[in-house]
Amino acid sequence: MLPTTSVLLAMALILPSTTSNVSSIPTWQTLPVEQPLSPPTQEGYVDHDGARIWYGTLGKGEPVILLHGGMASSLSWGNQVPALVESHHKVILIDSRGHGRSTLGPYPLSYERMESDVVAVMDKLHLKKASFVGWSDGANISLIMAMKNPERVNGVYAFGANMNLESIVPGTFTSPILSELATRLAKTYARISPTPDGFGTLHEALETMQKKEPNYSTQELAAIKAPNIVIADGEHEEFITRAHTTYLAATIPGAKLIILPDVSHFAPWQAPTTFNNSIVQFLKN
Repeated sequence: MLPTTSVLLAMALILPSTTSNVSSIPTWQTLPVEQPLSPPTQEGYVDHDGARIWYGTLGKGEPVILLHGGMASSLSWGNQVPALVESHHKVILIDSRGHGRSTLGPYPLSYERMESDVVAVMDKLHLKKASFVGWSDGANISLIMAMKNPERVNGVYAFGANMNLESIVPGTFTSPILSELATRLAKTYARISPTPDGFGTLHEALETMQKKEPNYSTQELAAIKAPNIVIADGEHEEFITRAHTTYLAATIPGAKLIILPDVSHFAPWQAPTTFNNSIVQFLKN
C-alpha cells in the first residue's frame, strides 16, 4: 500500500458501506468492516535497526507470516487468521516498522529495511523458514524476502503487489474515498501506536519512500529462486495495472497467476471465504 499518493493502497481498516441498498452494489465496490482480530497467544517486540518491531502469534502448525499494507497494521487480518488457525497453521503477525504497534526508528523507511525487520522477527522466534501472505506493501515485502532471503521462504502469496514505479493506475489518488479512508487509518493508528500523534510522520516517511521505491528491474525479478510463488490480485483491482500483475507472474520463475473474481484490491474484506480458500490452497502446496 501507499502513503498520500498511496493511502488508497494502504491497508488498515475498511470503510463501512454508506449505501442502504447494499445488495445493489457489486461486491468489488464495497468496503465492509473486517472481523476483529483475535488476541495473540504470544506477542512481543524485537529491537532491530533503531526500531522496536511488534509481533504476535496464534495457532499451531506450519508457520505462515502475514504482512499488511502501508498505513495499516496486523489488525487488517481479522478475516484471515481464524481460517489459517483452523487449517493447522501457526500464524505470525508483524506490524511493519512505523505501523501499528511498531516504532519508526531514526532511519529512512525502505522496503528492504522492513524486510530485514521480518528476518529479525523470524530469528527471535527461531523460525528457519516460513510461508508468507502479503497484501499490497506487505506483498512487496514478501517478494523482497523471496529475492533477498530465499532460504527462509517456503512460499509467497503476494496479493496486490507492485514492484516498480510504473505500475500504478492513472488517477488512483483522486478517488473520493481517500479523505475518509485516511481519517479512519489515522484513528486506528492513534489507538494502538506507541506514538499516537505520529501518523503524519509515518505518512511523510511512506510518501518519501514511495517516490523512489519499489523499483526492481526485470533482471532482479527473474533471478528470484524461492519456491511456490503466487502473484494474486482482484478482477477489479483499482490501483495496480493488470499488465503489471501479469508481468510479475511471467517474470518471476515458476510464479503462478491468480485473479480472484468479483473483487478489488480489498478482496480480503470483500470476499473473505474466496480469499481464505485461495491462501489455504496455496499453503497446501
